[in-house]
Amino acid sequence: MLNQLWLLFAQSVTILMATWFIVATLKPSWLSDAKIGSIVESVTLREGAYDNNAISPGSYHEAVKKSMPAVVNIFTSKSNVAPKTRKGKSNNSTDPLFKFFFGDQPPDAEPSSSLGSGVIVSPEGIILTNHHVISDADEIDVALADGRKVKAKIIGSDPETDIAVLKIDVKQLPTPITLGKVESIHVGDVVLAIGNPFGVGQTVTSGIVSALGRDHVGINTFENFIQTDAAINPGNSGGALIDTRGHLIGINTAIYSNNGGSMGIGFAIPINLAKQVMESILNNGSVTRGWIGVEPQNLSKELSESLGLPKNTIGVLLSGVLEAGPAAKGGVKPGDVLVAVNGNSTKDVRQLLNQISQISPGNEATLKILRKDKELELKVQAGKRPKPKTIN
Repeated sequence: MLNQLWLLFAQSVTILMATWFIVATLKPSWLSDAKIGSIVESVTLREGAYDNNAISPGSYHEAVKKSMPAVVNIFTSKSNVAPKTRKGKSNNSTDPLFKFFFGDQPPDAEPSSSLGSGVIVSPEGIILTNHHVISDADEIDVALADGRKVKAKIIGSDPETDIAVLKIDVKQLPTPITLGKVESIHVGDVVLAIGNPFGVGQTVTSGIVSALGRDHVGINTFENFIQTDAAINPGNSGGALIDTRGHLIGINTAIYSNNGGSMGIGFAIPINLAKQVMESILNNGSVTRGWIGVEPQNLSKELSESLGLPKNTIGVLLSGVLEAGPAAKGGVKPGDVLVAVNGNSTKDVRQLLNQISQISPGNEATLKILRKDKELELKVQAGKRPKPKTIN
């Protein structure tokens, strides 16, 4: 009897399993509505209603959309020369096998490459970037925002402000960026940095203007930076710093960092200075600055007291004057204290450098001088500032 019941049970289970298999194979929809082991019977979710064409509140999309096509990626390459010994021979010149194949000439070294960014500023294909991005480059390739790549040529550059001007010839050039005005920005304003950090592609970061007129940074000879905490990384150099209208207000140039990455302290060359340098390069092929031939020194409190100057004297000590230079011809002597140029006070060496550089060679400058107990006004005709020496 027990065996008969077990046989009946086994046959029933077999029939049920066979039936389930046939239904699952031929009519799976019959089983889709079945709720098997559900932890929660139903879940109700709320989704927001969006207009795909609407812009999120507080978004800077329009500014980025307006300016991003004008920002380009710059790729440079240059040939490296193999290192030589003091006698002018290569490091491998003592190897007989090397001499057999190459003689005393070193083989060509592997070319090096670097990357940066730039900004199209005119319909003629003029691009602003940094001097250090393209310096010593043998070839310069520009990648446009639409993916096209073209060759660029250098019109000129100015290492003392780290500005370079390039030109590309291409059909259907992207719309050039609109230049803004530095006078319209303030500390605390939102700004956006656009560039090609680490070569990952066009990237936008945001921040605020941390400071204006930042100098004494020790990067360039002439400094008047916009400081920002918008993330600027290697590859961003030469890219655009824009305001919330999408207007170009600066050329990103450097960061303060102890690890090579952004630490929230970035510097951009203000567009008014970049434009001034660009126009000088386009018109004259180079930047021409005034020069008077003096060796200035900042006037410390101790130095002022040792010279017997009145308290709170602000100026620059001229510790050296070039013989037969413009200042010497105008009557300036070593030991004079320069306190003003053309009626504008001079508080330190960097300000004096900027004041004199803005005077066109051949034009006259009025220098207010303290000499012992006398106050003098001397007329000096500015000369042309010599080009900075390059270290090979």
